[in-house]
Amino acid sequence: MEKKTILEELLLKKSQQKKKISPVNYKKRLFVLTKANLSYYKYDKGKKGSKRGTIEIEKIRCVETVNLEESTPRERQYPFQIVYKGGILYVYATNEESRERWLAALHKEIKDNSDLLNKYHKGFFINGEFLCCNQTCKAAPGCTIWEKYVTLCCTTESVKPLPPVPQMLWKHRSLLQVLSPDKSGLKMAVAKCSYEPEGNSAIQLVRSHKYYVLQGEDSDWWKVRDLQGENLSVSDQTLAEEQSIAKHDWYAGNISRAQSEQLLHQKGKEGAFMVRQSSQAGMYTVSVFSKVSESKKGTVKHYHVHKTPENKYYLAENYCFESIPKLIHYHQHNSAGMVTRLRHAVSTQVNKVPTTASLGNGIWELKREEIVLLRELGSGQFGVVHLGKWKGQYDVAIKMIKEGAMSEDEFIEEAQTMMKLNHPKLVRLYGVCSKLYPIYLVTEYMPNGCLLSYLRSHGKELQPLQLLEICYDVCDAMAFLESCQFIHRDLAARNCLVDSNLTVKVSDFGMTRYVLDDLYVSSLGTKFPVKWSAPEVFHYTKFSSKSDVWAFGILMWEVFTLGKQPYELYDNTQVIEKVSQGYRLYRPQLVSDIIYQMMYNCWHELPEKRPAFYQLLSFFEALREDNRA
Repeated sequence: MEKKTILEELLLKKSQQKKKISPVNYKKRLFVLTKANLSYYKYDKGKKGSKRGTIEIEKIRCVETVNLEESTPRERQYPFQIVYKGGILYVYATNEESRERWLAALHKEIKDNSDLLNKYHKGFFINGEFLCCNQTCKAAPGCTIWEKYVTLCCTTESVKPLPPVPQMLWKHRSLLQVLSPDKSGLKMAVAKCSYEPEGNSAIQLVRSHKYYVLQGEDSDWWKVRDLQGENLSVSDQTLAEEQSIAKHDWYAGNISRAQSEQLLHQKGKEGAFMVRQSSQAGMYTVSVFSKVSESKKGTVKHYHVHKTPENKYYLAENYCFESIPKLIHYHQHNSAGMVTRLRHAVSTQVNKVPTTASLGNGIWELKREEIVLLRELGSGQFGVVHLGKWKGQYDVAIKMIKEGAMSEDEFIEEAQTMMKLNHPKLVRLYGVCSKLYPIYLVTEYMPNGCLLSYLRSHGKELQPLQLLEICYDVCDAMAFLESCQFIHRDLAARNCLVDSNLTVKVSDFGMTRYVLDDLYVSSLGTKFPVKWSAPEVFHYTKFSSKSDVWAFGILMWEVFTLGKQPYELYDNTQVIEKVSQGYRLYRPQLVSDIIYQMMYNCWHELPEKRPAFYQLLSFFEALREDNRA
């Protein structure tokens, strides 16, 4: 039996151009909308013919108008788009009234869909790229906020209306990501996820919405307000809860499920455990390693910490406690329904310099007598790197600059600027000791060392999703540098470091400007990083954020090959010749088609055709969201 028709009309449909060489054509089709599907039929001599296509309503993610192309004929003045899982359908209505009728009807039918987009492309996808933002992947995330998204989401029963403006409290920084300041100079952040607190004393965060950071940006707790002026907060109870567990070595904070599994597998002991923030804001998860019989490598179990109506905590219902530390203490001695008792706390905490610490008498000059060298970590472009202690308490890395390795005066002038580049995915430069030789560069200590070495030693233990997270971390840092108009110039896995919680951070940004080694500076030298360099760099020494994008594509390739050498069969001269002729690296075995397309887009011959880091970051966030779903 035919389902009831909501709307039926003869419209013009644009071909979907599944290949770049496919000719574009426009055909009249009879479109029929029902509760379940949007279908279109051949229409000839006033009669409905065979069905030519159908889209399930539940798979539609966005319905919106499209900007007109240049020199658009009269019959194509009223376009709209239907974005669905699998593609984009472009349709032309006969007039504005017809288009509004279709938009309203489709919006009504899709409002309950679970994965609507919050951004869309306002330009057509033509000849392999979007006209609005030049992204070349058809599945790339949108570049324009879809304003209708908020209206549609707020009409569903699953989203509660915003409560009244609360009193001024605080929001944990793990829920927010720092952006560059706006024109007024106010610091801004974007919500990483939606957060709906309990009670009436706090209002919610909305994922991807922007907020002003009012206070506390150098600590774990920030006071923020949204762009409309409302103050956001977490409840006093949540704040007290976080503070009570943060001091324990088993608390890992806001690390991902994949990172926790990797750390626990590395420990490899029965009952190795940690407590981390759950993907559901305001909740916690206990992750435990056990060598169960069905798996020789062992397995990690994840237990959510639940609350009773009386605000007591439990993992197993019969064993409730007043606080999470008391719950953990009990389960360290009793399994009580878990796969094993909690035997070995796996810590991600190191004695890092606190963000609020005053590092020296000057802004950047540190006292050499307050720094003690402990052991050698390795050697780099400028000299030997040591693990050290600052003021006998905090772990730091010290680069001892060998004489003649760098243009010291120029670097010291720039050191203050580099120290201000503060982002959670950048290795922090704390200061310098420049009054005596050798000069010390004092930086954040990263216990798991260089990313390249980590991939080669631990890569086989990592899942593709974990490799994707590594690329996301690097892209996050590079998007920040891009927003500050700062160019890295030497982005590669060897110049990224891995923290105790397996977060990857970008290091040595901008340092190649101070290298005095002719073989490193010249593209003809064997030391020059030709294999990570865009054509405009090795031909004209022209650096930009877009040349960093090229290098990021190579770094992604390194990550997904678990640390292989790019173009391993060719020397520098051959690489310059082959890349100039259009040769590009092959797709690694662990890479999906969509991620390889993203990688490949970074290697567009023309810099202006390469995506920007903020576009790549949006793409990563969309992939992460799809994987969570």
